Amino acid sequence: MGSVSGIGVLDKAVSVLDALEPGSLTLAGLVDATGLSRATAHRLAVALEVHGLIRRDAAGRFGLGPRLTGLDLAARARPALEALRDQTGESAQLYVRRGDRRVCLASLESPHGLRTIVAVGASLPLSVGSAGKVLRGDPDAVRRGWAESVEERERGVASVSAPVLGPGGEVVAAVSVSGPVERTTRQPGRRYATAVLAAARAVEAAPG
Repeated sequence: MGSVSGIGVLDKAVSVLDALEPGSLTLAGLVDATGLSRATAHRLAVALEVHGLIRRDAAGRFGLGPRLTGLDLAARARPALEALRDQTGESAQLYVRRGDRRVCLASLESPHGLRTIVAVGASLPLSVGSAGKVLRGDPDAVRRGWAESVEERERGVASVSAPVLGPGGEVVAAVSVSGPVERTTRQPGRRYATAVLAAARAVEAAPG
């Protein structure tokens, strides 16, 4: 392909992002859409994934990443998060995957004095917590459609999360509710799974 900017590798990277704007693609689809070689398309997609500009779903398809979709998604999710917080009385969050971490895009605090506080922009391990299970495709989370955790990331805190799916069925984010174990109990899924699932579906249906 000819260079537009005079910096060939940048032009090729932008062509990969342009190809993914309509929706997720397999590597073969990315090659067809860009005209790049398979090796070049894969190398650029993986590099862009590291920087959060591209993400991969559990099936290995590539899509635009959280740095490009995050602000719009956070705005779309806010009404659903407000409803989730008000219904459960606990803090509600929205997370996206960035490499081997999860980043909080939106966070609404519980009205209770004792509550979970997660700052917007916080980068947390993908290996612990219910949102981490959802975003990394934990088999139990996939099977049930939601995940729970009790004192995995922080002592005394439990949470329940559900996936937000993109147009192609890929996981683009996780909606979570979290709070102290003394209120959520040690089986928070029994109490909150239905509400969290409803919130995730509401985010998917929100105009944007």
